[in-house]
Amino acid sequence: MTPAPTLETQNLILRSHEKRDIEPMITFLTDPVRAAGFGGYGNRHDAWRWCMLSVGHWHFHGYGYFTIEDKASGQPAGITGIWNPDGWPEPEIGWVVFDGFEGRGIAYEAAARARQWAYDDLGMTTLCSNIVPGNTRSIALAERLGAWFEREYTNVYMGAELLYRHPGPDALDSDGSVEAYA
Repeated sequence: MTPAPTLETQNLILRSHEKRDIEPMITFLTDPVRAAGFGGYGNRHDAWRWCMLSVGHWHFHGYGYFTIEDKASGQPAGITGIWNPDGWPEPEIGWVVFDGFEGRGIAYEAAARARQWAYDDLGMTTLCSNIVPGNTRSIALAERLGAWFEREYTNVYMGAELLYRHPGPDALDSDGSVEAYA
């Protein structure tokens, strides 16, 4: 099996999924409001299967979602990483922050680090984020990460989605954030 590497930021650890992460992920995936833009599930059994799919994604592709661990509490705070299941237009960077961890910049910090890893370690030269129309919080985060709306497409699972294009590695600072232009 291909484990996720462990990446760190000032406040976070991005790491492989562990058994202790399953219940917070199932809680997220079965919440119809919180998981609406991600593709939630109506029962814990299907959510559990998604968690196992996420582990298998790492083995098949050599990349996938990391668990975001909050350094201060040691708790799983969400997921971020590179996702590319069958039917996706290309690898995307995605993010989810669990209940109680919003509003702290966790998604931005984690996604910027995961994107930097994809560019530096995997050699990717571009990424997208696929966002359900109306998910204003994810759109705002994609734009904060420097991404711009490129096109609408039909996601095989979610229907109409907006594809946001991320800047390539040459447009980023060494910490994975968008360069400030004077």
